[in-house]
Amino acid sequence: MDDRKAAILRALIEEYVETGQPVGSSTVARGAALGVSSATIRNEMAVLEREGYVTHPHTSAGRVPTDKGYRHFVDNLARQKDLQPAARQEVAQFFATAHHALEDMLHETSLLLSRITTHAAVVVGPQPDSARVRSVQLVRLHESSVLVVAVLSNGQVERQFVELGGELDDGRIGAAIAVLDTQLRDASWADLPTPRATGDPATDQLVTQARDALVARSTAGMAMEPVYVGGASRIAADLEAFTAGETVGRLLEVLEHQYLVVSLVRDLIDQGVSVRIGSENQLEDLRECSVVLARFDVEGRPGGSVGVLGPTRMNYPQAMAAVAAVSRRLGNHLSPPT
Repeated sequence: MDDRKAAILRALIEEYVETGQPVGSSTVARGAALGVSSATIRNEMAVLEREGYVTHPHTSAGRVPTDKGYRHFVDNLARQKDLQPAARQEVAQFFATAHHALEDMLHETSLLLSRITTHAAVVVGPQPDSARVRSVQLVRLHESSVLVVAVLSNGQVERQFVELGGELDDGRIGAAIAVLDTQLRDASWADLPTPRATGDPATDQLVTQARDALVARSTAGMAMEPVYVGGASRIAADLEAFTAGETVGRLLEVLEHQYLVVSLVRDLIDQGVSVRIGSENQLEDLRECSVVLARFDVEGRPGGSVGVLGPTRMNYPQAMAAVAAVSRRLGNHLSPPT
């Protein structure tokens, strides 16, 4: 594509994203500032249409981008943008004051991303088997029961109740804490080792009970990465961006099925895809949607993914900037300071 056609396509897409209305040659002439007549631009738009980058809706004089046009725009023409100052400030303030448990943190992050992009947002949490144990503590609840608390490297806090065989003094509980915290620290959450015996039967029994409780908790949580969806209602707000009303209902149904969201995100991330547009989506219900994704890392290892889902008429540079900024800040927030 030569420079003039590229400039025309960029101006057409930017105008269409802004207004949602088919774009005519006179509008492009004003926006592209190419110094050529509307007739010349009209001829170039006809060429772009023959090559599949734009299309002619109904009897309108204007044209709209196709998925191929959006793809060329994203790959070659989209101007790199930073977040708008207000959005940048909101992201910075959010992570500066976020001190929630992991589940709440990821849910709030999905809402943040939805607010600053005006699209539905998805956060897929860290894979459970990638986490490591940071610390283990025991909290006495009653004379014969304790709460086992494990803090993981991904920010998750796991709790499990343990009923003791009898009363234990604080000294033995303290001894058990020392064994658990020393011998389970930095162990894989998916493969907790068996602590070595101390020689004191009461302490060893408590250590074994606590470790077994954590193993049961770990095994129960391995089925699927957690998924958090923020701003799903924004899909309904974009109703005019879809060709059929039932498309919105199908999209909302997709977002309700955790395994579909995880499969979609995992597939795209594994392929190294950051933007999937319209007909490029293998899932039929997403053929009128675009997905913008980014992975976040925790302690240098893949931690999860964040992304937005919306109509193909999306402000791609802003969506990409928002997803990149939030994924980077989230990964930094979940990684301990070095």
